[in-house]
Amino acid sequence: MKTAHQPLLFTALALGLAWAVRGHFGHEWGAAWAGGIGTLAIVLLSGRKDWQQKAPIIGSLGAMGWAIGGMMSYGMVIGYCRGTDIGNVWYGYTMLAVIGGLYGFLGGGFVGLGLSETENRKPAWASLIAQMVAGAYLFWGFFIFQLEWFMTPPRSELWAACLGAAVAMAWFLYREGYPAAAKVAIYTGLGAGFGFAFGNFIQTAGTASGISYNWWNVMEFCLGAFGGLGMAYGINKQDWPETFGSSKKVNLGGLVFLFLFIPLINFTEAFSSKKLGRLAESFQLETVNSFMLQQRLLGMAVAIILILFVFRLWVRSSNTSTKVSGVFFALTFLYVFWSYLIKGVFLGNWGIGHSTSTYLPILLLLTGLWYFSPKEIEEPKITETSRLIRTDLLLITLLISCLVFAFISIQLHEGLPGMQVRFPQN
Repeated sequence: MKTAHQPLLFTALALGLAWAVRGHFGHEWGAAWAGGIGTLAIVLLSGRKDWQQKAPIIGSLGAMGWAIGGMMSYGMVIGYCRGTDIGNVWYGYTMLAVIGGLYGFLGGGFVGLGLSETENRKPAWASLIAQMVAGAYLFWGFFIFQLEWFMTPPRSELWAACLGAAVAMAWFLYREGYPAAAKVAIYTGLGAGFGFAFGNFIQTAGTASGISYNWWNVMEFCLGAFGGLGMAYGINKQDWPETFGSSKKVNLGGLVFLFLFIPLINFTEAFSSKKLGRLAESFQLETVNSFMLQQRLLGMAVAIILILFVFRLWVRSSNTSTKVSGVFFALTFLYVFWSYLIKGVFLGNWGIGHSTSTYLPILLLLTGLWYFSPKEIEEPKITETSRLIRTDLLLITLLISCLVFAFISIQLHEGLPGMQVRFPQN
């Protein structure tokens, strides 16, 4: 029998690893890949054949939902957390919680809505997306151009667009009667919001300690890990209807999106001449052009092998669990391998102080957790504890946590590199 904590731990590690690797790719398409991985982790450990039969579609929904937040800028907000006065620092941590919360709410909402889909009731996806676009434009125009409520000047203020999209989604879920999906969105948002603030607190403390490590990547891992934990908890604690199976063509379309379209865009951006040229210069390589060609060919060769493996497995295998596990681990390994290439691991950029040193151990741990997990799944018993915890109490706790992070942070240093001031002191 599978215990309740297994999908929580597995999803937290999977999305944490994915979000850490996402930091080497960035923006919407890096977030799309990470969201797809986290969603596939939930489907894989669920043991539900109806979910596993349409895993590419559910994974694609998770990818799209988590990708929306990738347009938000947060570099300056992290700079506020490196300050020395409680007001600015608390503001920084609180805004990170808002940004992380928007990431998670949108990602969790898409996944929850996809799991709510049945043969007799299908969400009006076109209407939802149209409402989210309208909400994004309205909020962005009102808060930024009318009220001029800037979160992170002079950087992009698209957080307001994401907020408008999230509000539109929340209203859609309430109006159309999807309470389970709404709960998943809320839990995921709270988890990702806390994870972003907590992860940056670790980054601040680690930087102040003087220990040489990629603390930024630790922060990214925390956002994904706590977001994945919230998403898995919200899904695991609810009763879900039996969803209908997708056709082979629809599933193959989902695979194309997850394993061809998203990787192609990330490959194009990550293996650009500009980025590979900087890597070659950092290692003082004389044959820059041949080095770039070598990196691209190696990255493409591994991708092609894994793509052929995944599509062959999905078409020929009759075991749904085997198919989903193949997609999950192949896609995760591909991005870990690509991150090793673009960070110069095979050129000697390796060591205990380098963030990439943890990627392979976490991937191996995920493999072990899956391999040794019982394959006979007992459906979770839904009890009164499945009801949503009072959201107002959770939000208050999150705000207090940000205040505690801020108070401790200003005791650790007298200003860190990259410090920014949002509200100058008189």
